[in-house]
Amino acid sequence: MPNFKYVAYSKEGKEVKGTIEAADKDEAVYKLKEEGQMVVSVDKGSALDQDLNLTFGKKKASTRDLSVFCRQFVSISTAGVAIVDALEMLGDQTENKALQEAIYNVKASVQKGDTLANSMRQQDGIFPPMMVNMVEAGESSGSLEVAFERMAIQFEKSTKIKSLVKKSMIYPIALTVIVIGVVVVMMILVIPTFSDMYADMGQELPAITRFVVALSDFIVGKWYILIAIIVVAVIAIKAFVATDTGKYVKADLGMKMPIFGKLTVKSASAQFARNLSTLTAAGISMVDALEIVAKTMSNLRFKDAVLEAKEKVTQGRPLSEPLKASAVFPNMIIHMIGIGEETGNMDDMLITAATYYEEEVEVATEQVSAVIEPLLIVVMAGIVGTIIMAVLIPMFGMYDIAGGGEV
Repeated sequence: MPNFKYVAYSKEGKEVKGTIEAADKDEAVYKLKEEGQMVVSVDKGSALDQDLNLTFGKKKASTRDLSVFCRQFVSISTAGVAIVDALEMLGDQTENKALQEAIYNVKASVQKGDTLANSMRQQDGIFPPMMVNMVEAGESSGSLEVAFERMAIQFEKSTKIKSLVKKSMIYPIALTVIVIGVVVVMMILVIPTFSDMYADMGQELPAITRFVVALSDFIVGKWYILIAIIVVAVIAIKAFVATDTGKYVKADLGMKMPIFGKLTVKSASAQFARNLSTLTAAGISMVDALEIVAKTMSNLRFKDAVLEAKEKVTQGRPLSEPLKASAVFPNMIIHMIGIGEETGNMDDMLITAATYYEEEVEVATEQVSAVIEPLLIVVMAGIVGTIIMAVLIPMFGMYDIAGGGEV
């Protein structure tokens, strides 16, 4: 469907510019008027506008964007500003284009009499289901600001954990890329020079040198085959991971990999406890909360465990029992949930568990960085050192022969 650039004025008299999808110009004008805007001009977007809309305009809102939105909504609404006006203000100052468009759409829908939660639910996945359910519970209980405050905390914690994990991987990734570049340069430019010299020597080369020279010849002369192998391997791995078996293999590897396994388990536990505590504290039933939380779990083993727990809770079983039977959650979180069930203080126990595992994620992330950085240096040094030794060993032999001849 084509895009149309438009200029219009809102009911408050503010100029609004943007793009809108419509079958034709008349439909675009109709849609804008339905949103309560006074249309000034509507023109069909250029090819550049179409591409930008496809690539950047549909970018989803990040957890950071959503946390800022929630914080700002709380600040504005607690000052006594009406929801429609608050949404207008938030839309004007939001930088993420997808979120900005969604906020304006929500505002228009609320103006027509729809609830805030239903309006957010219609925005093509911009607002997570968990957030929509929290807003719905807040509207029902008259504590909308509390719901947004809790979601702000939720998004901030999630953003912090993701940032820590990404930060711990920056140095290893950079080091790996640099070393791969060095090895490729040596194979393409350095080794062929020594290969010609070795051919003139007329003596048998050590096995390691023959291997490195053969690898260099292959990379230089048949690089297209190497690229084809890499492309096929990537496609095959992606195709396998897309299957049910592949998804479970990926989930198991994530939990059992050396160094990273504990980080995966602790991150999932922190996410589970924080999400569940946020939802149940808002008055959402445990069964519905577990279903929503399951959708947020990225590891399939944890997702299945939460869904199974939901079924058992529906049958009247305590939550701690199916979580223990799943054998994926740590004993700590199971015991804390069990204590919460016995004392009737589940919310506090979940918050305590979430805080504990969020701190554990920070510690685990630092440990991963402390271990993986020197390990990578050793591995990369071994690779580069092997190539250098393959080059130098025949030269030492040549010098020995020359020295023996002089004697």
